Amino acid sequence: MSHLGSTLQGMTSAAKKVLEEALALSDEAREELVFALSASLKPVGLSEAWRDEIATRLERLEAGTAKLLDAREHLDELLAKLG
Repeated sequence: MSHLGSTLQGMTSAAKKVLEEALALSDEAREELVFALSASLKPVGLSEAWRDEIATRLERLEAGTAKLLDAREHLDELLAKLG
């Protein structure tokens, strides 16, 4: 567990024990555990500014005025600008 460094600071001994046992699981079992633990957390609240930005983007999508690019097209544009 030494490679986890600052992750362990402030962690209770019970949590450290659970972590140690979880790290001994297979990759597949750890992945399932991560999903289960993530699903148990409360959603992170968004600031009012982000809620407004999301609403604006959704309005543009619904109105058909949003400029949509696929990832490759967007990356090509950025690379062209950078030279």
